[in-house]
Amino acid sequence: MKTFNPSGACIVQRDFTVLLETGHSEFEAARAQLCLYAELVKTPSSFHTYRITPLSLWNAAALGWRSEQVIASLEQVSRWSVPSALTQDVQRIMDQYGKLKLLAEPDHGGMRLVSQDVQLLDELNAIRSIAAFRMERVNHHELLLSGENRGLLKQELTRLGYPVLDYAGYRKGSELSFGWCSDAGTSKASTSQEREQEGFALRPYQEKAVNAFTGGEGTGGSGLLVLPCGAGKTVIGIAVLERLQCECLILTSNTTSVRQWMQEIQNKTTITSEQIGEYSGQKKQVKPVTVATYQILTHRKSKDADFSHMHLLQERKWGLIIYDEVHLLPAPVFRATADIQATRRLGLTATLVREDGCEQDVFSLIGPKLYDMPWKELEQQGWIAEVKCQEVRVPLSPELRSTYVQAEGKHQFRLAAENPAKLNVVKRLLERHSNAPTIVIGQYLDQLEMIAREIDAPLISGSMSQQERIKWFSAFRQGNIRTIVVSKVANFAVDLPDAAVALEISGSFGSRQEEAQRLGRILRPKADENKAFFYALVSENSKEQEFALHRQMFLVEQGYEYAIVQESDMIQ
Repeated sequence: MKTFNPSGACIVQRDFTVLLETGHSEFEAARAQLCLYAELVKTPSSFHTYRITPLSLWNAAALGWRSEQVIASLEQVSRWSVPSALTQDVQRIMDQYGKLKLLAEPDHGGMRLVSQDVQLLDELNAIRSIAAFRMERVNHHELLLSGENRGLLKQELTRLGYPVLDYAGYRKGSELSFGWCSDAGTSKASTSQEREQEGFALRPYQEKAVNAFTGGEGTGGSGLLVLPCGAGKTVIGIAVLERLQCECLILTSNTTSVRQWMQEIQNKTTITSEQIGEYSGQKKQVKPVTVATYQILTHRKSKDADFSHMHLLQERKWGLIIYDEVHLLPAPVFRATADIQATRRLGLTATLVREDGCEQDVFSLIGPKLYDMPWKELEQQGWIAEVKCQEVRVPLSPELRSTYVQAEGKHQFRLAAENPAKLNVVKRLLERHSNAPTIVIGQYLDQLEMIAREIDAPLISGSMSQQERIKWFSAFRQGNIRTIVVSKVANFAVDLPDAAVALEISGSFGSRQEEAQRLGRILRPKADENKAFFYALVSENSKEQEFALHRQMFLVEQGYEYAIVQESDMIQ
């Protein structure tokens, strides 16, 4: 017989879905718990739908959750008794995390796959994809394997539902001795967390993130740190490197980000410019600290040719590889990453969401989630700006509506995204925030060129030279211009510390990661009230409106709310 719990905001179902009632008094408290071990998949107005997955449970396990805690949490937030079959499955899935361990085997130059569950090793060794690794049975509890198969085996075992705790260790890499600069600057909360180096302190959450990477059980050298844009992930990466004192390869999304990493390292540490190399489309420098783009790493002369620069992963005795914006990691890099499991791997990201479904590969080859700082918690502490989000619904004109109805699929979306009526809304919003540094972000160049021309603002796109981009970004940061129009180049690791308003006029269909990155452009702390504004301009009653719901999903999960505003009401 089911027990009724009036304080429960959720309906927990046998099929691993959880329905969270948005109007319930315990909505916020339940959401804060669900996001730790479940994924948000739908956000209709009455009930948000979450799904519990093996990966979400394993990431919770990596952060220290036990199956008993997850089940207790579900019972606390559930309106009715949690199905017993579901609790059994949650326990089974979470108990699989840690059943298999990889240990070094120095005498044979390989490693051992170890488990106390003899039957599990028997069953796995009988599976064709596992048998292909030709592991030798040493005793009832151990299999001996070649070290070169470390990554591929972990990837396959994760796919089969058995994530591995990797205790096999990591090479130290070539030594690189350096410290923090004495004038690197101090953080707001430096009183109890001051480092030995004079004048520099990590923020408390940054210190926790570094400790989570360098000292976690079964890790201490591979894993993901998840923090919002503007939280100082670059500083955290540098702090990990300072802790390890080794040569490092940093992979990031674009040349602008490469230069930002290089500048931050020079500003905050005693590493000299001669020790830092840029490996991009423009330069091919390999130094003790080398910063490269994903694009150059996956470049090849033809579709069937080998990747020209993948050798960079083995070019020096790297002690650490940092994957910046790991949610953008191209699929070909996964194959190379499987071969470098003896090198410590740090993934930095604002969101684990990947639109290509490769989250499991990130988990098995880069590592599990070791630290996750909720966006709203950082906002409450004053480390990032408080953002007010609005979705402004803009009607299609009768003529455009007629064309839209007769169009097909993707063309309908583009017609809605490029709705000319959005221009007046942009102008109105620029008037409303006339004193605030504002970025207008969009997907389609024709639309961006038109808007840039109409509002007399520079357009920064992929075709613009790096030198020209730097010039405009610098002018914007210095306050010489108040508004810039940017294409999707601003989705990734662009330092716009003074942006307080973002107007999103179009985007890549339902991309959750893009929405998160764009909102991230305005998260850096602001003077005075520490407030920022994010507007998503969406054509009413169109495919764009449908996709907007999906785009906003990750941010809704983080606690952001989009107020729906009709364009007619806004302009009155």
